[in-house]
Amino acid sequence: MRLFEGTVFDRIPVCEFCGNSETNCTCSKPKTPRIASNQQGATVTVEKRKRGKVVTLIRGLVDGETDFNNLVKKLKSTCGAGGTYSGNQIEIQGDHLQRISEILKELGYRLR
Repeated sequence: MRLFEGTVFDRIPVCEFCGNSETNCTCSKPKTPRIASNQQGATVTVEKRKRGKVVTLIRGLVDGETDFNNLVKKLKSTCGAGGTYSGNQIEIQGDHLQRISEILKELGYRLR
């Protein structure tokens, strides 16, 4: 008996439209075009939280169209701070308004 036998991890991924395995899929599944970063607008603000903590917020990015994992990772490493995202809002600990604005402009996002 294998470790993951009979679980979701043991099964071959199947196309939800034609039923074939994803590697053999030939159906014309509906593809939604991603919105380019230069067509998305972002709002960068600084907010003061409880006990005087300062957080830089990035809002206005499209939820399904942005690779939040890589974007947050890049922002956190560049700023040298912690951070997270939920929905379409990114939070970076500290006041990094200028630095984040520059990074987003380099990546092609429009700032409002």
